[in-house]
Order: sequence, then C-alpha cells, then structure tokens
Amino acid sequence: MARAPAWSDTVVSTKGPIPLDWDKACAHLQRTDRVMRKLIKTHAGTRLQSRGDPFQTLARSIIGQQISVKAAQTVWDRLCAAVPQVAPEHLVGLDDEALRACGLSGRKAGYVRDLAVKFHAGEVHPDQWQEMPDEAIAAELLTIRGIGRWTADMFLIFHLMRPDVLPLGDLGLIKGVSQTYFAGEPVTQSEVREVATAWAPWRSVGTW
Repeated sequence: MARAPAWSDTVVSTKGPIPLDWDKACAHLQRTDRVMRKLIKTHAGTRLQSRGDPFQTLARSIIGQQISVKAAQTVWDRLCAAVPQVAPEHLVGLDDEALRACGLSGRKAGYVRDLAVKFHAGEVHPDQWQEMPDEAIAAELLTIRGIGRWTADMFLIFHLMRPDVLPLGDLGLIKGVSQTYFAGEPVTQSEVREVATAWAPWRSVGTW
C-alpha cells in the first residue's frame, strides 16, 4: 500500500483564493518554462473543469479508493438507488448493513457515515470554502475519516479549482516530472518542487 502523503508533501497557497484564469495560467507557464511551452501546445484546448457537488465529490473519492473505476461506479449506482439523494441528510440515518448492501466495505461505510455526519453537523464549512485559503480547507477535510492528503489536494485542484496547489505526494506528478524534465530518471520531491517554482502561482495547472 502506498504511503499516505504527509502534510509536508504538499505545497499550497496560504493566502486567500485566486480565481483560476486558465488562459493567463497557460501564458505564464509558456513564458517561464520551455517544457511547459511544448506540452501546452501539444494539448491545446484541454482545461480543468470543476467536478460537481462537494459532498458527492468527496463521497465518490472515498468509494473509489483501492477499487476499479467500474466497481466504484457500481457501488455509487447502488448508493444512489438506496436514498432519495446522495446528500448528508439522507446518509446519516443509514446503518452499516444498508451501506454494505450497496457494496461498501465495513471500513468505507464508516468513512461515508463520518463524512455525512460532519457535513450534516456543520463541522466542515463547504459554504465558506470558496473564500477560505487552501490550507484551511485542507485542514477541515483531513478531520474526515478516509480523507487523506492526496484526496484533499485533488479536491482543491479538481473541485475548487484552486490554481496554486502542488501535490508532491501524487505519483502521477512525480512520474510526469521524471519523464519530461529528467529523461525518466528518478526524482525527489525536492527536485519536483524546484521544477515547479517556475509554475507559481499556477502550479495546479502545471500539475494537471
């Protein structure tokens, strides 16, 4: 099992949120990094898009841990059929047996319930996330069972569209930097951080 990324394995902005301006980000990356210049030209027309409701996004992330995409979709479809809506108010009342009947393991059932409880009780503040700095949002997410550093980073990038997250615990990022900057040679997190210095304040776009 891969090691869960530690807090220090991520570089996030501690300032208030900056809107993600895709064209501005790409222009910056092409100006400051010759490798990015080639990659952006090769993949012109592609861009990040936000992924739906925050609760459902996190629930799907938990469900999808360590299983195939097809299996995760099957579990998700069963969960959708079991409740009027996949929302905190509908999941807090489901017991382990009902969640396991959807295909969730006992551990994941506990994770999904904890997610629902924390949303329902107001222990996390999704209505405020758009105005909160990245680090504060990640701190809230990490209080939820089953959500680790990598999931929090992916949520910041793909759901909240935060522009300057560098998930140093992401194997895809490490591999990509190795292949495109170091001819496939192994790289350290410090080397990835150094490469990404030129990407700031658009490191999420460089990562993607």
